[in-house]
Amino acid sequence: MLPLPTRLRASLGLVSVRKGGDQPTTAWWVLGNRRFRLYFAGSVTSDLGTWLQNTAQVLLAYRLGHSVLAVGLVTCAQFSSPLVIGPWAGVLADRFGGRRTLLGTQVAAGLIALLLGFLEFAHRLDEIGLVGGAVLSGLCFTFALPARNVTVRRLVMADEVRAAYVMDAVSYNLGRAIAPLMSIAIVVWVGYGWAFIGNCASFAIFTAVLWKVGRSGAPEPERRSRIMDGFHIAFADGRIMILLLMVAAVTVADDPILVLGPALATRMHAPPSLSGWFIAALGAGSVLGSLRRPKHLPSLRLAATALALLGMSMVVFVMAPWMWIGVAAAVGAGISALVANSATRTLLSKAAGPEQVAAVMAIWAIAWAGSKPFASLIDGLLAGWVGVPWTGIILAAPALIPVTVLFLLPDLGRKFARRGNVLEDQPSLVPL
Repeated sequence: MLPLPTRLRASLGLVSVRKGGDQPTTAWWVLGNRRFRLYFAGSVTSDLGTWLQNTAQVLLAYRLGHSVLAVGLVTCAQFSSPLVIGPWAGVLADRFGGRRTLLGTQVAAGLIALLLGFLEFAHRLDEIGLVGGAVLSGLCFTFALPARNVTVRRLVMADEVRAAYVMDAVSYNLGRAIAPLMSIAIVVWVGYGWAFIGNCASFAIFTAVLWKVGRSGAPEPERRSRIMDGFHIAFADGRIMILLLMVAAVTVADDPILVLGPALATRMHAPPSLSGWFIAALGAGSVLGSLRRPKHLPSLRLAATALALLGMSMVVFVMAPWMWIGVAAAVGAGISALVANSATRTLLSKAAGPEQVAAVMAIWAIAWAGSKPFASLIDGLLAGWVGVPWTGIILAAPALIPVTVLFLLPDLGRKFARRGNVLEDQPSLVPL
């Protein structure tokens, strides 16, 4: 492949790491930190269980409702709570500490998964129960998100933060890569209920790990933040607002893989259950992305480039005539989503600073998870009106806006890029 011209590389944010900077081979080096290594093992287990249940929910909703809209409603129910209680989640993490808040959410989520499993075993889990369980699980998920960000930041040194955030995303995506295929096997061989029970067990394991990690660390400081703090910070800082919009665009763009997957598999004359391969491929792409040698400094331009690649991958995904093309496109979407997410998450954390990170990450949770219900509802509704391919193209469109601004409106793009590149002058931080 011919190298890109220097000017084009700069426009795309592909700025190489400065010589003499710290250049670890991959983000996996942060697992040398014992406390983070324990946390990572527990979070991988928990995320594996989460995706066991998520996949089973999607397949069960499609079986009960026989429509994409049914899948969209369950997904919407699970991710709607960040829009309502997201700001309170940051306040709670500040007041009680990230680890203690995360402990509470894991216990509650485990009990909810156990209840859903028992209902399924008793043949009492219908569409209403599935939506109700998704709402309750979503509440736990909402309070866990900012707490998870705060916990990760406290477990590592300052120069390990970016790598730790990448590995936290890897944890989530390892579950997404492995669990869907496991969930399909569980559903086919022993039934949906065991997927819920498996998720309950995973929460119990993560709870035990968090307890152990907390015993070896210093007490967490308690802060009294206010509900609107994160919004005030975002509105006052254009860099943060731009990054939050890009975070939402990532969620909107990759939503078709989960919601449209069963219908797309059917369109390819394959069983709906094989849509689990699409979810697994998205997760596998993210894991593969974490194995690459970091070469570029995190910047708004790099995030915009990764976001555009995600949008193009999704267009290929929904237009794919065969399963193998859809799977390959999902892998590409996973790689580009990881780069975009890790860049924006790192830039947000740096822009917020230690004192404001919980408040800002609560708004990050709203942008990342709160945009999910809108995307899922749009997926479910549009698929019946304009078809699966056009629905995917419409949802991929926002991902192309940032890079379009950078190229078609260069003056405005340079202004935004200067405001967003908060790390470019700090080569000691871990590069992407």
